[in-house]
Amino acid sequence: MEKKAQKTAVYNSIRTTLVNAREKAYTAVNFAMVEAYWEIGRQIMEAQNNQRAEYGAGLIKYLSEHLTDEFGKGFDESSLRRMRQFYQTFPIRAAVRHELSWTHYRLLMKIDDSSRREFYLNECAECNWSSRQLERQITTFYYERLLATRKEGRETVKNEIQKTEPKAAPDYILKDPYILEFLDLKENKTYHENDLEQALIDNLQEFLLELGKGFSFVARQRRITIDGDHYYIDLVFYNYILKCFVVIDLKTGKLTYQDIGQIDFYVRYFEENIKQPDDNPTIGIVLCSEKNDAMVKYSVLADNNRLFASKYMLYLPTEEELKKELERERQIIESSLREGASD
Repeated sequence: MEKKAQKTAVYNSIRTTLVNAREKAYTAVNFAMVEAYWEIGRQIMEAQNNQRAEYGAGLIKYLSEHLTDEFGKGFDESSLRRMRQFYQTFPIRAAVRHELSWTHYRLLMKIDDSSRREFYLNECAECNWSSRQLERQITTFYYERLLATRKEGRETVKNEIQKTEPKAAPDYILKDPYILEFLDLKENKTYHENDLEQALIDNLQEFLLELGKGFSFVARQRRITIDGDHYYIDLVFYNYILKCFVVIDLKTGKLTYQDIGQIDFYVRYFEENIKQPDDNPTIGIVLCSEKNDAMVKYSVLADNNRLFASKYMLYLPTEEELKKELERERQIIESSLREGASD
């Protein structure tokens, strides 16, 4: 048995070496092709800029025919134009990230706004998003939702959000609203909170992506006991960037005063009994299907930077719907800031 265990250990070690080598080789080959496409785009761009318009128009067709004859698929006229666009969009070669594939860059090139595009590029590389995950984050307006939750001026935020290291503050990680279309729950009131919780657990990987940077799952239905009475927290996470626990209470209806009191109670308990000396203060989030703006304004949520109420949406909103939602949230934040300043 001991010899078999030793052989197994050697096998696992060799297997790990091979898997790592293949991954590195795949990444290297993939990036070599990305660099080649960038270089092709550069050469096409420079050749067309130095010649008459009719020459430039015919060059793409000429190159497509000859490259396809020699190298096969992947060099039709639209592909070559895309490579030219790649160079135009990312003209600095050193800024091309080796972590990203050609599919990633094809998605990024569709983003017109340079600040928005750079944000997605950096987030994608740092968080190791797949191309499908990147597409979802763009489609669900991840960047815009982060901006909308900031309590600072928009120009300041645009500068801050580009930094490689995010600020270790909730405002720079938490979003509102959260888009939970991957749960495939119908937009009606027939589902219950335990249905929502189970769906989130069943789709935990997608939910962690939607929560944002630094989240790791800790527990569901975390029991706490006070004077013999048991209470259960729906979901508990830990965020290694914020260095704190995040407790989430799920509500399928409109936000109430009782919901706010309950999340405040959970956070206070974690502060007293669970949080370690080197942890930052616990964050509490009520995740509800409908926010009560007046309740937010006239409760502890207005001046407590560790308690939050966030809306969730079970469908992918249109850009117009999201704009209205973010504008409403912005007005609430600005109103609370003005009142705080007048005090």
